[in-house]
Amino acid sequence: MNRKVLKHFKKTDPVLYTAAVKAALGERTPRSSKFYFEDLVESIVSQQLSGKAASTIYERFKKLLPKGKITAESILKVKGEDIRTCGVSNAKVSYIKDLAQKIKSKEVHLEKLAQMKDGEIIEELTKVKGIGRWTAEMFLMFTLNRPDVFSHGDLGLNSAIKRLYKLENPTKEEIAAITIKWSPYRTFASRVLWKSLDAKG
Repeated sequence: MNRKVLKHFKKTDPVLYTAAVKAALGERTPRSSKFYFEDLVESIVSQQLSGKAASTIYERFKKLLPKGKITAESILKVKGEDIRTCGVSNAKVSYIKDLAQKIKSKEVHLEKLAQMKDGEIIEELTKVKGIGRWTAEMFLMFTLNRPDVFSHGDLGLNSAIKRLYKLENPTKEEIAAITIKWSPYRTFASRVLWKSLDAKG
């Protein structure tokens, strides 16, 4: 992890700093804009599924499309019932179709996201049915690699905070008071928290 980030955690939060040193995370780079649409489709497919199940269903879905390429045009040409046979729920089929339609009609502008502020990106993406704040925040973290994002709606992050800080039922305000100390590197802190869950036990 970036030395400047570690130095900030050491100064502001010794508990997180210790976890960050143990996590030994590598650097990430932003994804190219050509992957934005595909990443959002994969996020929708993966909602509320385990990693393995999501990967299996997503690979089946890709095989429906010409050369396995996920584009708005190719998705709009595929029948909803065919997508459903891959294991994608009816609700998620409608979400994927809605995303593709809004891209085609230019109601949502993915090509402009990299120039937008975090809040503007969340507002833009949540125009799509089935894309809520959590999905938009994951997009900010993992596709755009924005450095200062924390998702209060993520169960894993909340569980990791409870464990690391020995809290039973913290309020959102209590969690916010902890996480604000990590700014402007809350995305890095989130990665540390997720990694700490993998390492527990």
